[in-house]
Amino acid sequence: MAEREHPRITGVHALSALGRGADALLAGVLAGTPAFAPVRRFDTTGRRVAVAATLPEVGTLADELADAVDAACRAAGLDRAGRAESALFLATHGGPRSLPAPGAASESDGGAEVPALAGHLARRCGLGGRTRVYTTACVSASTAVADAATLIGRGDLDRVVVAAGYLVEPDQYALFDAGRAFAADGAVRPFSAGRQGLLLGDGIAAVVLESAAAARRRGASAVATVAGWGRAGDAYHPCQPDPRGRGLARAVGSALRRAGLPAGAVGYVNANATGTSYSDASEAAALRVALGDLAGRIPVSSTKSVHGHALEASGLLELVVTVLALTHGKLPVNAGWLAPDESCPLDVITHAPRPATSPYALTLNAAFGGANTALLIGAP
Repeated sequence: MAEREHPRITGVHALSALGRGADALLAGVLAGTPAFAPVRRFDTTGRRVAVAATLPEVGTLADELADAVDAACRAAGLDRAGRAESALFLATHGGPRSLPAPGAASESDGGAEVPALAGHLARRCGLGGRTRVYTTACVSASTAVADAATLIGRGDLDRVVVAAGYLVEPDQYALFDAGRAFAADGAVRPFSAGRQGLLLGDGIAAVVLESAAAARRRGASAVATVAGWGRAGDAYHPCQPDPRGRGLARAVGSALRRAGLPAGAVGYVNANATGTSYSDASEAAALRVALGDLAGRIPVSSTKSVHGHALEASGLLELVVTVLALTHGKLPVNAGWLAPDESCPLDVITHAPRPATSPYALTLNAAFGGANTALLIGAP
C-alpha cells in the first residue's frame, strides 16, 4: 500500500489509572511509575493478590466509553455531519445490565449484550454509520483497528471510530486470581528475570481512523498513520502461545509486508508482554523470527508494566501510547525491571525513556486461543 493511502488517525483519547486524557497517559508511561495499588472498587477478601491499576473516580462503562468517543471526535475536529458519516467499531468485555433512554442516567455495569451497548453509544454520540462489536479477548481492540484499516483502505468506509473499554471488575479479577496469573509481588516485570505474572488495569480508549481523502476533504491533520497490520493464529494451546512464537511472528511479517517496509524501518516495539514467564519468552522468540538479528537492537517495552492489562481494551490503549510516543519522540519505559533474562534477549528500555529514532513502531497483542495481532504505526 502506498504511503498516501495509509489510513489516518486524526483523533485519540484514553483513560487509565494514570489519569484522564492523552496527556496523562503519555506523562505516566514516560515517568514509568506503576499505577498499581490496593483494590478499593470491590471486596478482594480471600484473594491471593489484591492490587490492580484502577482510577479512583470512574463512571459506568457506558458513560466512560461515550465520553471517550466524544473526546476523540472533538480531537479529530468532527462536526455533526462528520459524525453522522462515521462507523463505530467497539471492543469490550461487557456492558450495562440495561441501557438508559436518551438523556437518562446510566445504570450499573454488568453483562448485557455488547451489540446493545454499541448501538447505544452510536446513537448517544451521533455516529450514523454501521456498528461492529469485538469480544475476542485481548486482541479485540487491535482486531477492530485492523478491520477498520482494511475497510478504509479498500474504499468500503471513509471513517471509523474505534472504541474499547475495560474497567477492572470482580468476575475477571477472580478468574485470573484463581488461575494464579497475577504477580504475587504486586509488580509487572515484562521480559525481566524474576517476573511473576500480570496485573489488571482500567483502560478506556477511542481513536478516529479515516481515509487520506476524507481527512483532506475536511482539512483534518493526522496524528499518525496505520501503515500496516497483520493477524495470525497459533493453534497451539488454549491458554499458552507457541513457545517458538510462530503465530505472532507471522502477524508481524504480514504488517511489514502490507506496509512495504523492511524490518529495519521499525524503531520501537510496544510489546504485548504481560510479565508472565511463558508468554514473554514466546514473544521474544517471535521478534527474533520476525526481525532477525535486529530483534536485539530495536528498543522494546511493555507499558502494561505501568497501566496494567486492560484485557479487551489493551490493544487500543497501547495503540494510543504508541501514537503518542511517536508524536512526541519519546519511547516509554519498561517498568519493574530487575535483571536480564536469557530467554528474552531484547533491547528493553529501562530506567528512562529513549528518543525515537524512526517514524515507525509496532504495537503487538496476543490472546488466549492463540490469536495474535500486529499494528505498524507511522508518524504523520
